[in-house]
Amino acid sequence: MHRTHLPRPARPHWLAAALLVIALTSPAARADTETRYTITIQTQVGGHLLRRMDDQGTERTDFSYRDNGRGPDLRETITTSPDGTVQGYTVDGTSTFGAAIHERFRRDGDRVEWTSTVDRGTQPAPPQAQYLPVESSPAWFARLVRAVWQQPDHSAPALPAGRFTVRRIDGMTVAAASGASARVGLYALVGADLTPGYLWLREDADLALFAVVWPGWTVVEQGFEAQAPALLARTQQAQRERLGLLAAQLAQPLPGLTVIRHVRWFDADAARLRGPADVVVHDGRIRAILPPDAPLTDVQQVIDGQGRTLLPGLFDMHGHVYTDDGLLHLAAGVTTVRDMGNVNDELAALKTRWDRGNELGPWLVPLGFIEGKSAFSSNSGILAGTLDEAKAAVDWYALRGYRQVKLYNSIKPDWAKPLAAYAHARGLRVGGHVPAFARADDMMRAGYDELSHINQLMLNFLVQPGDDTRTLLRFTKVGDGAGTVDLDSPRVKAFIALLKRRGTAVDPTAATFEAMFTQRNGEPNPSMAAVADHLPVALRRNLLANSMDVNAGNATRYRRSYASMLAMIGRLHQAGVPLLAGTDDVAGFALHRELELYVQAGIAPAQVLQIATRNGARHTGTLAEAGTIAVGKRADLLLVDGDPTQRISDIRRVSLVLKGGTALAPAAIYEALGIQPFVPAAAISIQPAKAN
Repeated sequence: MHRTHLPRPARPHWLAAALLVIALTSPAARADTETRYTITIQTQVGGHLLRRMDDQGTERTDFSYRDNGRGPDLRETITTSPDGTVQGYTVDGTSTFGAAIHERFRRDGDRVEWTSTVDRGTQPAPPQAQYLPVESSPAWFARLVRAVWQQPDHSAPALPAGRFTVRRIDGMTVAAASGASARVGLYALVGADLTPGYLWLREDADLALFAVVWPGWTVVEQGFEAQAPALLARTQQAQRERLGLLAAQLAQPLPGLTVIRHVRWFDADAARLRGPADVVVHDGRIRAILPPDAPLTDVQQVIDGQGRTLLPGLFDMHGHVYTDDGLLHLAAGVTTVRDMGNVNDELAALKTRWDRGNELGPWLVPLGFIEGKSAFSSNSGILAGTLDEAKAAVDWYALRGYRQVKLYNSIKPDWAKPLAAYAHARGLRVGGHVPAFARADDMMRAGYDELSHINQLMLNFLVQPGDDTRTLLRFTKVGDGAGTVDLDSPRVKAFIALLKRRGTAVDPTAATFEAMFTQRNGEPNPSMAAVADHLPVALRRNLLANSMDVNAGNATRYRRSYASMLAMIGRLHQAGVPLLAGTDDVAGFALHRELELYVQAGIAPAQVLQIATRNGARHTGTLAEAGTIAVGKRADLLLVDGDPTQRISDIRRVSLVLKGGTALAPAAIYEALGIQPFVPAAAISIQPAKAN
């Protein structure tokens, strides 16, 4: 949730930013020192972090990386008093999506003042209080952890608001390539995000940053790069232990017969509400849909559905999941996520843990990510340098049971047709991005079964020969020009007709572009406006930031373009083009907003719910198991207080979720994550056992 430059594989890149300490109480660091870190993305060096300390105790950092044609460039300066308290901080540069960054903090005795891209303020603050900037580097996250750790209770106030706590989890001795060794410790910060932030510190007098490691993304002190796998294993063990405890606390098994009484239920085939009825669940399956108060024997659990709506579990058709996403998805009623590209072996391991219930998460349907090799590559899935290598990637995915492959920006356009034919011959569907120097209609004719992102469709009418959409141009071109596209022109109508004729599905991810194209820094994030007040106070300020450069000069143009994107979604639906509800954004919360945006685009709420349930199951090949409420299907269900077929925003009022044979209370999940619940949990009444 919080914008952090701590790597989170497969999280939306425009949520990337970072954390910082300001009130530092440790002794001044050594003078005249320089520490370099290697940033590795998958197996490729993708950037750098440099820390310098001069003989006056002033520290400077230079932080930059590139992945998928984008990344931040930050330069920071921090000055301290003789006792180590930070007196000033500055950061300048550009964000992941190119917005200018200029942030300042200053301490004068017991008062602090700051100016950022989203706000300015002044307030009293004790020396132990720690400032949380909008953008910063992992080095400053390490300073924050060190400062909080050195407090007597390992806790400190957060500025402008909130509180931080640090735990030490583990320690180990590591060896450098030179033969030198270092003692390092694993620390976890709580309070800067919905989940703990993990990093490794050198356990010497300075407690300086040593490493941040996640699957496919590492920052490691130069010379110690070979230690990254061991550091990653320890970090993931700590994460799994935490999530395993939460699973034990939050999951409620449903043994025997469970009846959801007097509930209205959504018929996703007909896109209409039916009932009231009693829905019977046993052994993780729907066993009957009966008239209210139907006589049953040996019922063990009763759930009151009066005044509530029962929906099939929701599908998020565009995720890039990582471990902690599972809780947020389930709390939102998302019981299936289609992962659109990830670190393959890590995703497979995560799927196993979620399937077995070792950790809490939805069912996962993975897509096989195939990217061409270039300076702009997204370092995920499998990178191919030749068409034969791309075909070998198709074989790899086919042998492992994947149903679909996703082609990405650096795939050569002339590979698309033979690669699609090869994948189809192996029984796989094909979709994804439009490769650079091609158009969406080219990809449909080449054999695409699906197109990702509404901006990729709008580019069809905007790109010119030579436009390299592997860069930020794939966003700025749309922001500048989508509002000028005549959606009633013959060219657009022919494009939509081609989509319909070929049966090409579209995954718009409208929510992911809403703030990107409409929010100026300092304004509320429109996609998160309905949930912001429920989030921990330390996170709310960050929702005022937009990594895209929406400014006084382009805001009207960008907002008009976003309105055109929504109107295009409405026209696609009217024409009968299959829509898939995906997000590519914050787990759980973003899907709810995605559905609201479809209603804004002119689609009736009941049809939107059909898109988020039946359409998802159909296009993941799981309709026999999920997507509708029917006898014999998995009991993947959510109970909503209200009627989202009339008011789509009621979709946030989820009072109970069933994933197979397990019940989950969203209120309890949200409370465990520091989020204020939206509605109380639906009670599960345990029936007394009958005497023999």
